[in-house]
Amino acid sequence: MDGLPFDLLALCLAAFLAGLMDAIVGGGGLIQVPALFISLPQVVPASLFGTNKFSAVFGTGVAALTYVKKIRLPWRVVLPAVLGAFIFSFLGARLVSSLPVDVVRKSLPFIFLTILVYVTKQQEFGFHTARRFQGRQEILFAGLTGALIGFYDGLIGPGTGSFLVFIFIRAFGYDFLTASASAKVVNVACNLSALAWFGYAGHIMWKLGLMMALFNIVGARAGAKLAIKHGSQFVRRIFQLVVGLLIIFTAKQAFWA
Repeated sequence: MDGLPFDLLALCLAAFLAGLMDAIVGGGGLIQVPALFISLPQVVPASLFGTNKFSAVFGTGVAALTYVKKIRLPWRVVLPAVLGAFIFSFLGARLVSSLPVDVVRKSLPFIFLTILVYVTKQQEFGFHTARRFQGRQEILFAGLTGALIGFYDGLIGPGTGSFLVFIFIRAFGYDFLTASASAKVVNVACNLSALAWFGYAGHIMWKLGLMMALFNIVGARAGAKLAIKHGSQFVRRIFQLVVGLLIIFTAKQAFWA
């Protein structure tokens, strides 16, 4: 951190762009995490990931509040998913050093490629709400979704928001805008749960995290307002862009890191 104003400026800009993109459809970590690694190569990775989560949770929280004020969320689905995500994200973070994750990492580019092809081929995908579950079945499946995605977020991380958006559309039948808004609320739970572990372990750079959080908040507000203004068609296009970037990012991590 000493005497590197250009790096600080770059990190704040990265936080703004990450908040903007993450608020629309997820994937803010694709911008913020590499920026932290490039700007602070001397810092241990755990502290970079912890600082990223600390900054991102503010932006994600502001985006979620912005959506909640303007969009009627399906709380019957969102709340069980939040509970499952909060518990299992913490468990994933705790187990990250003791489980073999290479197989999962190497499968991610192909999973994201399948999602991108599916969304691109299904022209009506995510444009209309058509609920596919009812009653207790919907609640149980929502809790299971939150648990699985939360565990993945704590264990591995990249693309959590995009996975949530896809599942909320494909499995629950929501449109892109409702799915993105719902994903933000669940993401807050994932981030808070992971933060509990990073904070306990002393892996958060508080001053830098607060500075980046301010810019992340500004970007998140702008991104949420753009999504609300332009609707599902806009969110779909950003989703396709982010999933394309995730294919490149996860392939690089799995095969060329």
